[in-house]
Amino acid sequence: MSTPEFCFLQMARRLSLVGLIQLGFELCGTYALVEGGPAVRRPAPLTSVAKLRTFVEATPSVQGRAKALRALQYVLNGSASPMETALAMLLCLPYGLGGYALLKPVLNHRIDVPPRLRKLADRGYCECDLCWPGLNLCLEYDSKLYHADPERQESDARRRSTLLSLGVTAVTVTRGQVMDSGAFNRLAHQLAKRMGKRLRYQDPGFTRKHCEMRAELFDSFGSLPQASQAVGFDDVDE
Repeated sequence: MSTPEFCFLQMARRLSLVGLIQLGFELCGTYALVEGGPAVRRPAPLTSVAKLRTFVEATPSVQGRAKALRALQYVLNGSASPMETALAMLLCLPYGLGGYALLKPVLNHRIDVPPRLRKLADRGYCECDLCWPGLNLCLEYDSKLYHADPERQESDARRRSTLLSLGVTAVTVTRGQVMDSGAFNRLAHQLAKRMGKRLRYQDPGFTRKHCEMRAELFDSFGSLPQASQAVGFDDVDE
């Protein structure tokens, strides 16, 4: 049986760069894609970006090494679902790969409520899907499964209020926004504005690359934009 690190290096010879980055997120995250079924949770990541890089760097003259090291520039630890991975890649990969080149977030970042603000919150901490701590900004994915749950909606509303009391702006993105390339483009521009960043991609090259990456990412976990049925990432999103 291959180790996660050796598996990553082996797959560098078979996967595209985008596919390899996506695999890295999965290995360093707490979910697993299952062929023909919904993604499942893992109790802990199989490895980390640091472990992957150490292993790959220690294997000179191996086919796929250069691609693996390039992919690791963009892999992040801590993804809890395929959709969180897709969001991070679509927003943060460089223009040449079809991403919007935004600042890298911290995935599932914990924000503790300080004692002086406990009276303003109904919980001791919040965990944010994609977070930019230095900017007091987070992006929350509102999955289809929980979007229809009244209790979950109420909990999410209280959670957003807690983040607001902490001075953190919580931007919510729905499945519909992610699947609609036009709506997602607007979201990327909104986030860029909050970050003080100007998007400088050039069309038509960027749009072509972006659409290619979207197709590859969503196809890998059975969630192409034209699909209307429930999909696997709903099972692992919170």
